[in-house]
Amino acid sequence: MKGRWDGGLVRLKARRIAKPWGRRDLPAPFARGRPAEEPIGEIVFEGPEDWDGELLVKYLFTSARLSVQVHPGDADARARGFPRGKDEAWIVCDAAPEGQIGIGLTKALSQGALRKAARDGSIEALVDWRAVGAGDCFYSPAGTIHAIGAGVGLVEVQQNVDVTYRLYDYGRERGLHLDDAVAVARTDARPPRAAPRRRGPCRTILASGPAFTVERVAAPAAGALDASRGPLWVIARAAGGRVGDVQMRPGEVWAVREPRPFDLRDGAEWLVAYSGRPRRTLWA
Repeated sequence: MKGRWDGGLVRLKARRIAKPWGRRDLPAPFARGRPAEEPIGEIVFEGPEDWDGELLVKYLFTSARLSVQVHPGDADARARGFPRGKDEAWIVCDAAPEGQIGIGLTKALSQGALRKAARDGSIEALVDWRAVGAGDCFYSPAGTIHAIGAGVGLVEVQQNVDVTYRLYDYGRERGLHLDDAVAVARTDARPPRAAPRRRGPCRTILASGPAFTVERVAAPAAGALDASRGPLWVIARAAGGRVGDVQMRPGEVWAVREPRPFDLRDGAEWLVAYSGRPRRTLWA
């Protein structure tokens, strides 16, 4: 059971997914007292069976580089039978000193040159690899060539669709999707690192694009959450906070689709994601 709505509020079910590039030594609050039996690469938060949310929240933990990949935008995705395209945002929680994220290319390529680089492996050196640390934020629009490096733990917010086209996978025995990947890739795309923007004493815009926005909401803050413009995904990061009578714990993700009173105090901190550009208000 993935969870049930209770007056417009639901705790999303965390599902751990083993990946060869994942980690056994998960950080708090996901550690269970001993290393995981399999390397966990993703913790995916799933909603109720009767709700197709537009966004999806994951935690990613890497011990090796992920494939060089790209996702289609809305038009390309719908032409291929998917309900929407796939923008992504990443908020880095922790990173090893050598931790990197690759986003965009160091120079523009023709489609033919991109295909050749993917086939001969030279694309790995053409990816714009950037050193990252805790607190760094990125918004990766659909069509952006990207990869996540080893030694990185992050929160990923994405449009909720399962469509990924791999360009290069370091010789691993997984299939590539060169035709689709080359067709949807923006080879001039080199998005800047997101610059957090304060939006009042308790709100900071961390990453925002045409599909969705991710904010940090920090204590002290209180009021009634405003879900009138669409659901809010609340990612509890520190000390939890309360929504109605529910005490949220770090590592939990909740979806809110009706107005609910909330209270953040004593160092509590959330990430709040929602569809569209930044909203003027999140609570009243």
